[in-house]
Amino acid sequence: MRPLTEEETKVMFEKLSKYIGENIKLLVDRPDGSYCFRLHNDRVYYMSEKILKLATNISRDKLVSALDFLAPYAKFKVWVKPGQEQSFLYGNHVLKSGLGRITENTMQYQGVVVYSMTDVPLGFGVAAKTTQECRRVDPMSIVVFHQADVGEFIRNEDTLT
Repeated sequence: MRPLTEEETKVMFEKLSKYIGENIKLLVDRPDGSYCFRLHNDRVYYMSEKILKLATNISRDKLVSALDFLAPYAKFKVWVKPGQEQSFLYGNHVLKSGLGRITENTMQYQGVVVYSMTDVPLGFGVAAKTTQECRRVDPMSIVVFHQADVGEFIRNEDTLT
């Protein structure tokens, strides 16, 4: 695990801002201690510096996804119906027929956090349509492009080292 280079940090913050906007400040300037980003095998981890010191004693399979930390700060959210959850967790895009709710004023190609109807964060996506377009499109139209999900670790477990 190593610190990000200046270029990697810039790219990471640009991507992160698509999902949580100016709420990035809330991740960096926290009242409960110092937090940092670290790179390990093409994955960026967000952790407290106290945990970083202990991380040398934690096996890789016990590392935690950042989704639970980023989801509360998301500016744009999409909720999928129960029948669409499994499809999304298998890596498929979200169709209009599986869309439960969407944050007002979501723009096309805006980064979104995908939730179940019970407010469990499932993953990340990109809005294929604006909020207004979602109201009038065909039920089989794609409304959110799949980016990553919590089921990805299980699907790719053999190739992650």
